[in-house]
Amino acid sequence: MDPLAETNARAPRRRLSPEDRRREIIAATIDTVAAVGYRGTTFVKIAERSGLSSTRLISYHFTNRDELMWATVAHVYGQLGQHVEDRLAAAAGPRAQLAAYVRAVVEFVAAHSTEMQALTSIFLSFRDEAGASRSYDNNDDQRAIGVVERILRQGQEEGVFRAFDPFVIGSLVQRSVDGLPFLLETRPDLDLHAYAEELVEAFDIATRA
Repeated sequence: MDPLAETNARAPRRRLSPEDRRREIIAATIDTVAAVGYRGTTFVKIAERSGLSSTRLISYHFTNRDELMWATVAHVYGQLGQHVEDRLAAAAGPRAQLAAYVRAVVEFVAAHSTEMQALTSIFLSFRDEAGASRSYDNNDDQRAIGVVERILRQGQEEGVFRAFDPFVIGSLVQRSVDGLPFLLETRPDLDLHAYAEELVEAFDIATRA
């Protein structure tokens, strides 16, 4: 055995706060799901990849795999939401905000490929007996579309957007970005900067007064 590896194996793990430990486990879960898929992910696999000495540490923080998967999805979407919020705050006016929204989501997807691979696997496989998703529901969908709808309605009120149904256009915008991780499964070489700019131009043409 390599002497350095042996030393690291014997070294005591730094004591983490409960919140830091949860984040560590979620990070290991993301890596594991991205590597072996949702169906191949178990507490044992996660412990192996994260270097935890036992699965008991995972089950102390997460009752079962379902709870861990929900927490993992919430963690990634929390990061995405904050990224989008920051970009929107820096954009002046509805047209700039619509462009910022599209770019922000695509930027996040481009910068977090491991997280996106994990979410794609979870979304496709974490389902109930009827085949319905257990990781994403209608309320999540409505919240995401609602952000775009508010931008579109504000633009109409200010006269910078033409008359249209904000829900329909908002849904179109949202579907073009939230489907990107699935598109990357078949087009991993896709130029994401160009993809974002094409969407920005298309939606600007489609909405402006």
